[in-house]
Amino acid sequence: MREVSVGERLDQYQLTDVLARSGMASIFKAIDSATGATVVLKIPHPQFESDVVFYERFRREEELGLRLEHPNIVRVLRPKQKSRMYMVMEYVEGKSLRALMQGSKPMASETALGLAIPVCEALAYMHERKVVHRDMKPENILVTAAGCPKILDFGIAFDASARRLTWAGLSNTIGTPDYMAPEQIGGRRGDARTDVYALGTILYEMLTGELPYSAANPHALLRAKANEDPTLPSYYVPGLDRRLEAILLKALERSPRDRYAGAAELLADLRNPAAVPPYDPEKGRVRRRFSVPRRLLMPLVVVFVLAGLTTLIWCSHPHRSGPGRATQGRVQRSP
Repeated sequence: MREVSVGERLDQYQLTDVLARSGMASIFKAIDSATGATVVLKIPHPQFESDVVFYERFRREEELGLRLEHPNIVRVLRPKQKSRMYMVMEYVEGKSLRALMQGSKPMASETALGLAIPVCEALAYMHERKVVHRDMKPENILVTAAGCPKILDFGIAFDASARRLTWAGLSNTIGTPDYMAPEQIGGRRGDARTDVYALGTILYEMLTGELPYSAANPHALLRAKANEDPTLPSYYVPGLDRRLEAILLKALERSPRDRYAGAAELLADLRNPAAVPPYDPEKGRVRRRFSVPRRLLMPLVVVFVLAGLTTLIWCSHPHRSGPGRATQGRVQRSP
């Protein structure tokens, strides 16, 4: 197979423009001659078409996209026939959320929630169907001119119903560092709470114009996420509603068990933040003051276990005196 170019026809699609190129694929705008609709074609570069792993990843991404039908998810379309590997998606006229965020830092709370809620609705729909996106970030959310956000790019999504990854990447760690949950560090699979963490980070960034963590490089960032609490949103926006701050901090909990259990639970609070108890800085400081960093838990457990075993062994043997004193005691007891 060779690279295709603008002006060519691929099956029922007339390629009209190049929208983007990456290291693995080109994204074309095209016209569907069967319907007259404008669509998007994602066409892998020829060198990847013979790669078995890439083929499986691409096939799974398309299959997953065909299963998901939600107004806030970019639709994957099924062509009549395919003469080579490619994926067809609906064309969305609009901007990425990243572009909108750069134009308005920080966003008004009403605007940020107006975008976050429908995205959370789409995630709740996915989670109900055992699908975890795992790479939520502003670049993967398109916003139409009418303000409707749509999630795209399921390249590293996890489909629990099929028990397979669509893409494992070239290393153990998958995702985008700024939006990755701590449990993704080191290649853990993650679950619905992973998407909750990413959406919490996106909403934090919309509301404050900043990210929850700042670090000199990705490695330092990942270490901070695993061991430190995020900067309080009210540090950047002193007048931020304490209820929204409570929602953000719960979504960004380091431990998945302390986070929202899934997007549906987060959605309930986003729809009605007035019902959420406001964040209390004093209680927050007390909780953190006595928390034990995860990296110290195992050494502490080992120390306590060894100390307990030593005590048990010491108590299970009678105390003996030195040889001279023991002999003297026996002599004194003799008649």
